[in-house]
Amino acid sequence: MAADTLSLAGKVAIITGSGKENGIGAGIALALVRNGASVVLNYVSDSTGPRAAEVAKRIKQSGGKAVAVQADVSTPEGAQALVKEGLKGLGVEKVDILVNNAGGGPTGSAIQASKEDVERSFGINVFAALWMTQAVVPVMPRGGRIVNIGSIASKMGMAPIALYCASKAASDTLAYAMAMELGRGYGITVNTVAPGPIPTDGLAKGPVADAVHNFLIPLTRAEERMGTVDDIADAVLLIASEKSRWITGQFISVSGGITGV
Repeated sequence: MAADTLSLAGKVAIITGSGKENGIGAGIALALVRNGASVVLNYVSDSTGPRAAEVAKRIKQSGGKAVAVQADVSTPEGAQALVKEGLKGLGVEKVDILVNNAGGGPTGSAIQASKEDVERSFGINVFAALWMTQAVVPVMPRGGRIVNIGSIASKMGMAPIALYCASKAASDTLAYAMAMELGRGYGITVNTVAPGPIPTDGLAKGPVADAVHNFLIPLTRAEERMGTVDDIADAVLLIASEKSRWITGQFISVSGGITGV
């Protein structure tokens, strides 16, 4: 009897916000490629282009298939372009796995937040996942996987990052609500993988961020440390695999136990 595996052979994955070699998105892409998937990498800024190209080069040198596409997925047009160009670049006609990893937003007082701050936070943390889902579903076969990269901030309600917390909470609810529509209608699962603090370029810097991180790390239960990119990538690999077929609409805290839900 053959051993059970998490093979993704023949699968095609799009991972948004995956152009930085030390980021969560790139780590997820590498984990999926190691298990047989072909991947579409995504980046938004011109300055990240060379880094995304290096991630794609590393994947190709290891024998995998990857293409890097520049697109702003916080707009419907950007999301549609990413799917179209990604499929063209890989020479395929379907997407089996979508990882909505692009995210971010300003820190600071909610009372002093500008219209631009609010639009930026919700644009990248909520709207991008919606636009990408709309763009992918028409080319995603039954058994497809949508994984949103959330944050334990949505459950912690930390004042210094109120907009980030609120936008991630909105994303959690959107994923849970859409799980029924996409599951019963299309045979697609939708889940949220929520990291705690991870040392990447996306981790905010400065006194406010330091205070948040110093508060969170002592709350871990598995070990007293920050998480790693591999910790998150391995959790996404599991959710992206066939083994997760009966898991949908879930918020999965991958934080070493900081949150209990």
